[in-house]
Amino acid sequence: MVATPLYLPQNWRVSVSDFISLVQANPDLRLELTAQGEIIAMPPTGSETGRQNSRLSSRFEWWNDREKLGTVFDSSSGFRLPNGAIRSPDVAWIRLKRWQSLSPEERQGFAPLCPDFVLELLSPSDNLTTVQNKMQEYLDNGCQLGWLINSATRTTEIYHPQSSVINVPFSITLSGEDILPGFALNLQTLFNG
Repeated sequence: MVATPLYLPQNWRVSVSDFISLVQANPDLRLELTAQGEIIAMPPTGSETGRQNSRLSSRFEWWNDREKLGTVFDSSSGFRLPNGAIRSPDVAWIRLKRWQSLSPEERQGFAPLCPDFVLELLSPSDNLTTVQNKMQEYLDNGCQLGWLINSATRTTEIYHPQSSVINVPFSITLSGEDILPGFALNLQTLFNG
């Protein structure tokens, strides 16, 4: 099943408050809002993808608890990007100083910023080009490092601002570089079990 946009009438744009009302009225749905005014309903992942995403999230939490440099978010967290889109990466991380600069109200809602790091785990229901475009949208809105993990091909696309995408096999340990200092992820080990 492919994520399908819900197209709105041409003259109608969904404001953030309208989108929040829609989300509150449909708590069992995972929704995103594009910068073009489309609402995207994200289908639930299969069990294997959910298991993989949980294992990935736990690695980030473990590293972040040790380093205390920022805040980790799971796939249920939405962020209001500078372009107006509201997106929910599978894993996101924000530097502590940026997170602490938000008001309590901003933290409770869709945080009005783009994460410093995002990870998307491609599931069988995802369209690769759509997720690649989403990764580029994160970069265009301030993300400093992004990983698009494709367990079917056992490859990861690494995204940096103003750089070409780098495609690496699972045999290469991923580095958090200077964005996530000291973080390393061996997907070959993580996805074998």
